[in-house]
Amino acid sequence: MSVLVFAESWDGKFKKGTFEAVTYAHETAKKLGVSTTAVTIGKLADDAAQLGNYGADKVICISNNINTCDSQGMSAAIAEIANKEGASLVIIANSNTGKTIAPRLAVKLSAGFISNVVDTPSNDTPFTVKKKAFSGKAFENAQCNNDKCVLALAPNAFHIVETAGSATVESFDAANRVSKVTSTNVEKATGKISLAEAEIVVSAGRGLKGPENWGMVEELAELLGAGTACSKPVSDIGWRPHAEHVGQTGKAVAPNLYIAIGISGAIQHLAGVNSSKVMVVINTDPEAPFFKSADYGIIGDAFEVVPRLIEEIRNFKANN
Repeated sequence: MSVLVFAESWDGKFKKGTFEAVTYAHETAKKLGVSTTAVTIGKLADDAAQLGNYGADKVICISNNINTCDSQGMSAAIAEIANKEGASLVIIANSNTGKTIAPRLAVKLSAGFISNVVDTPSNDTPFTVKKKAFSGKAFENAQCNNDKCVLALAPNAFHIVETAGSATVESFDAANRVSKVTSTNVEKATGKISLAEAEIVVSAGRGLKGPENWGMVEELAELLGAGTACSKPVSDIGWRPHAEHVGQTGKAVAPNLYIAIGISGAIQHLAGVNSSKVMVVINTDPEAPFFKSADYGIIGDAFEVVPRLIEEIRNFKANN
């Protein structure tokens, strides 16, 4: 018996969420008294054995050329390994890929499914684990009464912990299946920090008055090593690409620091960012709803506050 964890990769490298998921799987496996097995799909530039540094006892690399845009094929391959390993628990990061794989995998394994998990299991009979509920406004102790369970780990919910462990690596040929998905072209964003992976996110709204004023937002983000985001109205009117839209109908983010500039904080926006560890709001309106949820707030004009903030950060970096 083992805990199985899907080690997601992109462009030949493991994602940050993978290390979180492997760490989580290792801690859960220790509680259950079983081993941790990681499974990878696709060609890796990174050494798969490095997952042993995060708690994996074994890494199984699927050697077939599986289409990573085909969630059916990926979930079938992972299910095959889960059955082979006798895994009663499968861990997947709740990324875009994880969201498409996890439900299908649960069906294939006749397993229960719990998403947005934020902590290791508090009980194993019945299996009970803490998860986010109501768009992150509350927590729920969810129970799984099946013999098998698939857990989708919420982004940035579990600290990455390196161990002194090592992992054996083996290859596996999954059953050949005809993919119903054909990829004609894959466009990869380069030079930008992924919002899903970002530790810090700098976001702005209509308070910036126009796309020509976004330079200071990008400058602040570059200084902080942050990803850039925007509110829905901004992407709707074409000031910024839709890929940067965060909120209930956009991307959900959970960085350690979220800076909102000129965003009022409608409930739909808050639903996508309220998992942030710390939220800082800059707005001229003292009655803006965002101030009720923020950890820190600055009532002021973004065109005065942000340049001064940039200047102070530059001075701090120059003197440290």
